[in-house]
Amino acid sequence: MSCVRTTFNHMVEQSSPQLDAIFHALGDATRRHMLRELAQGERTVGQLAEPFAMSLAAASKHIRTLESAGLIRREIRGRTHLCRLDPGPLASANAWLAFYERFWAQRLDALEHALRAEGPDPSKSSRKGDAS
Repeated sequence: MSCVRTTFNHMVEQSSPQLDAIFHALGDATRRHMLRELAQGERTVGQLAEPFAMSLAAASKHIRTLESAGLIRREIRGRTHLCRLDPGPLASANAWLAFYERFWAQRLDALEHALRAEGPDPSKSSRKGDAS
């Protein structure tokens, strides 16, 4: 377990600024919605802004945050800005979360094992002579 902890700590230390940017970007519902849209295919800034009735300037701020986190890439074609999802950084966030998924799974497995080892609570079992 200490080897896993050391490896995990090393991984987090190396990618902490990127993870900070990813989780900051994911911390906003508008940006999460934009990512869901981009998972369907590339979109223009206008298309990403449309469901929120926001200005292109406001949408661009959200898009810059997603770009800074490495979650999307923007390509400029003439006057059109096309955005597409870059799922790679999400894998880093998923790996970070997976550590805690394993942590809690181990704790819950240990709790289940302890509860099964104890057996049923004798004070809750029915006694002879009790009315059914």
